[in-house]
Amino acid sequence: MEITEASKLIEKCKKEIAKRVVGQTEVVDGILTAMIVGGHVLLEGCPGLAKTLAVKTFAQVSDLSFKRIQFTPDLLPADVSGTLVYEQNTGKFSVRKGPVFANVVLADEINRAPAKVQSALLEAMAEYQVTIGEQSYELPKPFFVLATQNPIEQEGTYALPEAELDRFLLKVHASYPSVTEEAKIVAQGGDFESIEVRKVFTAEQLYDFRNLVEKISCDETLINYIVSLVSVTRKNTRVNPLGTMSVVSGKSKNYILRYISFGVSPRGSIALLKCAKVVAMFAGRNYVLPEDIKKVAPMVLRHRLVLSYEALADGITSDDLVEKILTLVPVP
Repeated sequence: MEITEASKLIEKCKKEIAKRVVGQTEVVDGILTAMIVGGHVLLEGCPGLAKTLAVKTFAQVSDLSFKRIQFTPDLLPADVSGTLVYEQNTGKFSVRKGPVFANVVLADEINRAPAKVQSALLEAMAEYQVTIGEQSYELPKPFFVLATQNPIEQEGTYALPEAELDRFLLKVHASYPSVTEEAKIVAQGGDFESIEVRKVFTAEQLYDFRNLVEKISCDETLINYIVSLVSVTRKNTRVNPLGTMSVVSGKSKNYILRYISFGVSPRGSIALLKCAKVVAMFAGRNYVLPEDIKKVAPMVLRHRLVLSYEALADGITSDDLVEKILTLVPVP
């Protein structure tokens, strides 16, 4: 598969998804980007913004197996991963695999489950395996977790631990539709699941996409740019050998660091590079531009910044800080 062929196939996939999902360009792009890179996505948005519909449609378009788990406070780890069942006929235990054994797993309202359930999902996300009893079982390949959470109602929810948040390649915001888009949604009556969609690509072609991404080149100066963006978020970075921290110094640097308790880890830098390469592939290019990095930076970095109490008091969000960093760090 060539870059141009892959770009056309991705556009075809977006058009097929658009039959059901009106608007939500960032959500669709985020899911496709994570799918190609091989990462997981955290979707955040108010109820009724087609988050679940987008995930279901993506699974059907890509011909991948799909399972949905509704996270609730009384959910048990065995409800996610599976359990051992005693069979009276044979007097032995047999394994009953849970819904996590699928290519695409929708973890709906993930922050409503307690820590034990979240830790069971974390093993699947990090190790691509599940331990049932004393034995570990590999998950189907490819494997994606697409989790949703509601940013409004926080009563009865459990905040995701930082280790689990960092395992999500992207955090994507589902926004309200425009007036034109909402008029189209209302005219359809909201019944979009009845619209048939065709399979656009297979799991084998997905791995072809990944091989293509590995061949996309990124200049050393742009790699230094990525490292510079990430290093600005760390309090212990005083001198940057790449030569860009001298520009982000004094009041500007202090403004950023006063609102950050913990910065982005190297996993964030790697994710930024991989996602920028996918954006370049979407555009039909075999090289990365600074605009590719800027486009994916909010989705890659927003959930990896641990904000200080001062940020909460001043109403400063992660997106505000990412936008500030992108304006301060010079583009090579």
